[in-house]
Amino acid sequence: MIKGNFIDNLPKVYGIYTGGFLAFIIIMAIGEQMGMTKYAIGVCFVAFTIFIYALIGWLSRTAQADAYYVAGRQVPTVFNGMATAADWMSGASFVAMAGGIYFKGYGYMALLVGWTGGYVLVASLLAPYLRKFGCYTVPDFIGTRYGGNLSRFMAVVVLTVASFTYVTAQINATGTIASVALDIDFKYAVYVGLVSILLCSMLGGMRGVTWTQVAQYIVLIIAYLLPVFWISNKMGAGFFPHFMLADEVSRIAELEAQFGFVKNSAENLKEVPKGLAGITKAHSAVNATPWAFISLALAMMMGTASLPHVMMRYFTTPSVKAARKSVGWSLFFIFLLYSSAPMLATLSKLSLIDPTLPTGIIGKSISEVQSIDWYQNWNQANLMFVSDFNGNGTLELNEFFMGGKAVVLATPEIAGLPYVISGLVAAGGMAAAMSTADGLILAIANAISHDVYYKIIDPKAETAKRLVVARVLLVVIGFAGATIAAMEIQGILGSVIWAFDFAMSGLFFPLVLGVWWKRANREGAIAGMALGLISGAGYLIWVRNGGSGFLGITQLTFGIFGSAVSLVAMVVVSLMTSAPNAATQRMVDEVRVPSGKSILGKQH
Repeated sequence: MIKGNFIDNLPKVYGIYTGGFLAFIIIMAIGEQMGMTKYAIGVCFVAFTIFIYALIGWLSRTAQADAYYVAGRQVPTVFNGMATAADWMSGASFVAMAGGIYFKGYGYMALLVGWTGGYVLVASLLAPYLRKFGCYTVPDFIGTRYGGNLSRFMAVVVLTVASFTYVTAQINATGTIASVALDIDFKYAVYVGLVSILLCSMLGGMRGVTWTQVAQYIVLIIAYLLPVFWISNKMGAGFFPHFMLADEVSRIAELEAQFGFVKNSAENLKEVPKGLAGITKAHSAVNATPWAFISLALAMMMGTASLPHVMMRYFTTPSVKAARKSVGWSLFFIFLLYSSAPMLATLSKLSLIDPTLPTGIIGKSISEVQSIDWYQNWNQANLMFVSDFNGNGTLELNEFFMGGKAVVLATPEIAGLPYVISGLVAAGGMAAAMSTADGLILAIANAISHDVYYKIIDPKAETAKRLVVARVLLVVIGFAGATIAAMEIQGILGSVIWAFDFAMSGLFFPLVLGVWWKRANREGAIAGMALGLISGAGYLIWVRNGGSGFLGITQLTFGIFGSAVSLVAMVVVSLMTSAPNAATQRMVDEVRVPSGKSILGKQH
């Protein structure tokens, strides 16, 4: 029996929850041994975890603005670190990151460097100071720091563009997992994913999302690490494979040299289903130049420090000191997964191409590979394909194709683990995508309901009416995101990278200079947000339509161009116009004091 305050009992509550989840895994393993079908196991894992998240969302329902927008500002640092990690480690981190490294090589580790390093910027430049400000949303800070409805509205526009781009990727990931686990078409599965997401955030807002995200982190980290350790031990790479990564990469390089790379003809590639890729480049071939690696890492760092749903998490801590500590815990919990993504990509590739392993398929007959259960399952899901292009009846390295989304999800099956582990991985991927989607949809809905509806349209609106508006917006935004995701305009990883670029183009310097440069004013912030977003988006469109990149800036790093324009516009316009008044400058000084009451404590 749990007695006393809920916050005080959090370790006990989530300890019981973790034990219960592990017991559920064991029950599913026993069920598999007794003849339970793969389909039934997949449905049970997805349904059980979604039910738990929905239950937490229901129990966390609230009608109080402070609880709905910032979880009552009482989330302890460790648990906020777990919730932030879940919010952060999206479907891209869980489902697509290892796939990106698998196909594109270790140059894609620039994403890991940037996404992790971004938290250094968050901790040193923004999180504690935004918490000291005491705002509900990122546009709330912009609007109050710079003054005027236009600056607040521009921040909402940038937030919406970046977060909506991001959320379509997360709904894409939930749809992919639901389509495989429930055996339904992807374009319907995205709406199943959407309903699951809304169940967590509709009633409890930030409070519901916070406690759900802690539960989701526990599921996703178990689901990611267990297969890595199990496969590594089974393959002889050691129980803790991270220390053996260099040896395994060398082994892959030897095998790639042994098999050789043969570029497929355009005629051959016409046969390959859309969205699938083959092993056509050595690991060192992507981001081979120092600038290509550094620019991608830099864009991801600045994007991390600009994403509104990340900043919102630090508004929920009890104090400024707690916000700073919470960033440290976030980094620790994120590191547990990020340090394992390269290893999972390596183990997955070795499982397929090493002929000394029983799972190796390169060199086997085409017909033998096509008869393997796991290949048939993922081929039906349009995520795997083989073809005898050269007509010799044997599978060559360039005749096997796979979707990036399948690397994490299919590897347990490929490695010959019990199917219960595949069900666990599907549940983990669902948790990762849902937790981020919850935070993103909430960020957009809260910004529009609080900063547009309440602060601009109807400042006298009662709390109940504001929360109704926020909940209606959740449904509308979620439905729009699912509809765009169903079109599959861009892959999961590409959409996520674009979101970071959009965020840094419009928000990075208005946020940073808002804290660290008293001379920054309203006109400068508006110019910085508007011109940064427009120039960044324009650069993306130009490059996508065949334009040559400027100074090595690509469609994945267009935020560098946008943020540079934003900085120049903000500084020039601020210096050409009047300085902020004395009260605003005193407020900026006070924000940088690490103790004392929040600036907006009495304004909400």
